Amino acid sequence: MVEVNIVGAAVAALATFVIGGPWYSNALFGDRWRMAMAMTDSKPGHPAKVFGLAYLFSIVAAGFLSTLIPPGTGAVAGLETGVIVGLCLVATSFGINYMFANRPSAALLIDGGYHIAQFAAFGLVLGLWPG
Repeated sequence: MVEVNIVGAAVAALATFVIGGPWYSNALFGDRWRMAMAMTDSKPGHPAKVFGLAYLFSIVAAGFLSTLIPPGTGAVAGLETGVIVGLCLVATSFGINYMFANRPSAALLIDGGYHIAQFAAFGLVLGLWPG
């Protein structure tokens, strides 16, 4: 039976905001991302809904990753696994969708890079989680 580290996943999922906030800020990639996505000044959805669902989805993703990274695996192994999953599963899936949607490569690089960093952080937290 596959074991999910739900507490570790809930903690790891916080990386979504720790990384995503600066990543999509104007100081890093926010302006370039909005330009690539042809976004106007339209208001996003209700913050409670947006952040709540983002956290829920992140717990599911980190929960899956916890089945590949048992507690006590170590920082390096966790980080490597997170990068591999972020690059080979998540970013490439975005790549397929972005190509069919005819979205610019800049948007793919920004979003794909974010998810690689996100999953690397998930892996790091899960790898360091006490066994």
